[in-house]
Amino acid sequence: MVKRRIATLIAFLVTGSLATGVPGPRAEAAGPGAGGASPSAGAPAGSSALPGIDLDTVTIPELQTRMADGALTSSALTRAYLSRIKTVDPRINAVLRTDPTALRQAAASDARHRRGDTLGPLDGIPVLLKDNIDTRDMPTTAGSLALAGSPPDTDAALVTRLREAGAVILGKTNLSEWANFRATKPTSGWSAVGGQTHNPYVLDRNPCGSSAGSAAALAASLAQVAIGTETDGSIVCPAGMTGVVGHKPSLGLVSGSGVVPISAEQDTAGPMARNVTDAALALSVLSGGATGSRQDAARALAEAAERPPGSLRGKRIGLWRLPSLGAEVDAVMSRTAAQLRKAGAQVVEVTPPYQKRLAELEFPALLSEFHRDIDAYLATRKGPRNLAGLIEFNRSHPAERTCFAGQELFEQALVAPPTTDPGYRAMRAELKDLSQRSIDETLAAHRLDAIAAPTNPPAWTTDCARGDNDVIPSSTPAAVAGYPSLSVPAGFVGELPVGVLLTAGNHQDAKLLALGAAVEHRLDAWRAPRYLPTLGDGGLR
Repeated sequence: MVKRRIATLIAFLVTGSLATGVPGPRAEAAGPGAGGASPSAGAPAGSSALPGIDLDTVTIPELQTRMADGALTSSALTRAYLSRIKTVDPRINAVLRTDPTALRQAAASDARHRRGDTLGPLDGIPVLLKDNIDTRDMPTTAGSLALAGSPPDTDAALVTRLREAGAVILGKTNLSEWANFRATKPTSGWSAVGGQTHNPYVLDRNPCGSSAGSAAALAASLAQVAIGTETDGSIVCPAGMTGVVGHKPSLGLVSGSGVVPISAEQDTAGPMARNVTDAALALSVLSGGATGSRQDAARALAEAAERPPGSLRGKRIGLWRLPSLGAEVDAVMSRTAAQLRKAGAQVVEVTPPYQKRLAELEFPALLSEFHRDIDAYLATRKGPRNLAGLIEFNRSHPAERTCFAGQELFEQALVAPPTTDPGYRAMRAELKDLSQRSIDETLAAHRLDAIAAPTNPPAWTTDCARGDNDVIPSSTPAAVAGYPSLSVPAGFVGELPVGVLLTAGNHQDAKLLALGAAVEHRLDAWRAPRYLPTLGDGGLR
């Protein structure tokens, strides 16, 4: 049922951008008059060498329309992205490696397009994968030298879905090593394998979260879609910090098989893109919901063509302000609320309950779960066979300590109670109950369609000695509950993007994406990064 709703939503979003009078996401954002910003001198432009296509703003439906009528090939699109990776990525260091078979994959897609036998919405679309997602033909390292040898034996289940849908696997992105679950003071976007990823908006600022490379690559238009993973905040925070869209799906909607774990109780992979439509199309493939025949897709589009475009009129949204993120972020939320009200939504202020208790319980539970799950994963790979072996590997390899030295979380997880312990079980049961109630009760009390909160503060400066400044509570309720959340661009604090995080009830992914598309269109908050070396004013930490 959930997959059917997502497939219907996809048709609705695609048709809304192509077959109605409503502009597609960012269709009007190319110039300063519509929320865009001209790049500064020497900044990479998104227009590429593809006639009439701006890689910064083009959507998957627009690309598929061009490929269907022969005006574009997947090979040309893939070459354009590979060229941007070669010329732009040295500034941001987001892509660890490109797939040497990418152009062969694209050529196979071109043949399918010529035959009229495409495999779905991602056929021929270049996709980057976070490097904690198993690929049989490329290394999967989680950023660690301990896994930098032979590739895994098999693809992750989600990679199999992407390949079956005809997506072009373009390469792997850098990440926070072990998805930011190694040290108490880590630096997001740093790994021993890939070094430091930079925020494309201001290069000495941090991209946040463990899916840092996926988000930064999208902000720099190095792929059409990227896949990230989240335990708590690692899709949505980097999306917000780099001005892109990130969707954390409901737990279980996307298979976690073949993804380097932290916790099976919270981990999920999810799509990241430059607009909600592309994220929804990617989710339809990741969840197995929209990889059917061309005839099925055409029928769904025809049905959706009768529907009106998405509207915010009558929607009820709860605004969770989080003043701890600062007055400038709160001002962005105030402007967001005003825009939503102007579009006909009802916005009421809320404070979801139980947050203090969730903060107390989540980390100890994750320690136990990490020990269990990482041991099971390492048993499938060459290298350290368990957490104890991984700790010893880090002690004997100085390159693992060139940014931050600690592995305190590994050491704490090693001695944490096992997941068979009654105390642990009670803790996880309380976490699940309170996190779900925090959302369900808030939605019910105010008859809300979603809760909206700031996704992130303005990006802090990257500093290995200090570590991150990323205690951001908005992602926690959905992450712990296993409910969906979606970050879309909301505005800027100076040069630095801020996202709005939308959270909905369990398995309400389709409704959340539809709402997110309407919010995205109303706010029209995106503008291209300018790759500034620094802000030059001391700025924010």
